[in-house]
Amino acid sequence: MPIFYRLKTSLFILSAMSVLLAAGIAPAYAQFQSGGVDKAGSWHVGEGLKQGDYFYYSMCYVDYKECVNFEMELWIKGDVQSGSETKWLAEAVVYDGNKVVKGEIELGKIAPEPTGGSSELGVYRGAFKSSVVWLSAFATADTGTSGKGPKEFAAKSWGKIGNIGGEQVIPMALETVRTQSGTWDTVLVGWKTGGVTSKVWIVDEFPFPVKAKTFTHVSEGIAPVEYEFELVKYEENVQQSPFADVEPTGQEFVGRGCDTGIEKEVTIKRSTANFDYQIYAFYGPAEPIQGCPMEWLIKFISKYDDTEFLNQVHFDFLVLEDDRSIKRSIAKEEGRQFLYSPSGQYELDMIVKESPGDVTYTILVYGLAPENWVPDATPDYLEIPVLILPSDSGYVQPTPPVSAPTPPVTQPTEQTAVPDWIKDTTKLWIDGDIDDATFVNGIQFLINKGIIVIPPTAQGSSDSAEIPSWIKDTAKLWIDGDIDDATFVNGIQFLIKEGIISLS
Repeated sequence: MPIFYRLKTSLFILSAMSVLLAAGIAPAYAQFQSGGVDKAGSWHVGEGLKQGDYFYYSMCYVDYKECVNFEMELWIKGDVQSGSETKWLAEAVVYDGNKVVKGEIELGKIAPEPTGGSSELGVYRGAFKSSVVWLSAFATADTGTSGKGPKEFAAKSWGKIGNIGGEQVIPMALETVRTQSGTWDTVLVGWKTGGVTSKVWIVDEFPFPVKAKTFTHVSEGIAPVEYEFELVKYEENVQQSPFADVEPTGQEFVGRGCDTGIEKEVTIKRSTANFDYQIYAFYGPAEPIQGCPMEWLIKFISKYDDTEFLNQVHFDFLVLEDDRSIKRSIAKEEGRQFLYSPSGQYELDMIVKESPGDVTYTILVYGLAPENWVPDATPDYLEIPVLILPSDSGYVQPTPPVSAPTPPVTQPTEQTAVPDWIKDTTKLWIDGDIDDATFVNGIQFLINKGIIVIPPTAQGSSDSAEIPSWIKDTAKLWIDGDIDDATFVNGIQFLIKEGIISLS
């Protein structure tokens, strides 16, 4: 409940609220939020940090490829002197897709924010500071500065978010959470952002949060994730570097004669084949080499306005066979169904696996929709021809085993298969967040694209788009794990036979 102790009378408050509401103005409650949990003690970022601590986080940050996941390992090696200040010296390894980056990071002792270290880790240091260590903006070991010291768990507020309309950061609840590193008794610290609650789980006497999922501040629409992380592993008293045998990929690429200081020199600005979108693509190096890194910046622009970025773009980056089946999918290589850009700008790092010669890369746009929804649109694409050069080192991309080819998604096999991620969209339909028509359109799209594979089924016709209630009951059982994929597919087959779902 809001706190009104700073105002003289409740009558004045109610009167003021009435005036605001009558004028169509929603009162701002941010400054009145109150928290606090029933737990003695306090906490600050870096509490209990010591030499020999080892942390392994899985994480993402919105300013780094719009929250594409990477892993970071951190080992506190000891002290390092920087001018008159003594800091922590940490060794770090980052696993980012095909890249392995290794180096050192310096961390402050009052607030363990990265302040220097290997240049190769620069972008990852920034992501670590703005996610795992973000609460150091409110809670540090600095007891000599008002408002900057350790924060009590019972405190009503730890401080206010700086943006306009920002909410209070407050201890919200005591929760037991499970991460890949184990089970933790935590204090949930959170704040409201754009209609959703951002959450960070901290542990008393543990230096960093063990889990978080937060959202960017938006005035309208769906708030995208700002950062998300989870502690995968933690060890104490590690006296020898755990990274002695780790080889960064940069050295491997140098050995192949690769350009490691990549600049995106080539620019392409074109409409997609059906003129549904404009795409600005920038890539480098200008002469990519087989087996070497290649970097892209892809911008999705409105066909009506060159200055308007599209958002919530579902797409993929492909190499196609002559028969238009998929030979290579970057989304599949990253273990995802689609690549996704909430802002319309996407940074893509890849290794050139194609043979030397002329290669056509295809940017396939599935459409625009929230992340866990299926776009209700006809896909469109842009083809970009690129000349691939051979490696001076004689590197040849290994050929996948012929005995285990990956079937192209355009030619589904006749078997029952439903990817687990489709349960998210189905749950939205069951909960009433999307209507029957949107759900049917999504299922049609997934079947037509070979993402849901079902046995051959006769197509019926119907003037009704109403889905029988038992289908929703069946879907709920499937989501809960009480029935298998085959039983769920029986329900889809019924909709096809009745003509409610149309297949192309």
